Amino acid sequence: MSIESEGWPAELEALAERAVFEALAQAGAKVAGVAEISILLTDDAQQRVLNREWRQIDKSTNVLSFPQLEPFAPLAGLVGDLSLARETLEREAAEMGIGFSDHFTHLVVHGFLHLLGYDHLAEDEAVRMENLETRILHTLGIADPYADG
Repeated sequence: MSIESEGWPAELEALAERAVFEALAQAGAKVAGVAEISILLTDDAQQRVLNREWRQIDKSTNVLSFPQLEPFAPLAGLVGDLSLARETLEREAAEMGIGFSDHFTHLVVHGFLHLLGYDHLAEDEAVRMENLETRILHTLGIADPYADG
């Protein structure tokens, strides 16, 4: 985990590791060797640059995923990179009335599932991914982020 900006709490590496291992287990991903992901903790300004450069969207976003493997391929080597923006994460957590750590964990799970090959472009894909996220987060003691109210 690389911290590129100030203001990130200290305990996040353990939360991210727990989230990734639970997502890995529940997604049923095949591990073919030593595998790793990198996680960048940055700010909105840098996240905006990354989003503009890689997705042609000129604004910050909560999490970006950069997969290095084919979707649903056996995992080995560098699986991919995640980048999270602190200010966006803080704002969203406050707007939803949830804790920063819970929202951080959700975004790590969400981003990691993208690295594995999951997506939410089509309705059926979105339902599949959200259901999996909800199950993973439940196991981690985090409420369903997609529930109304």
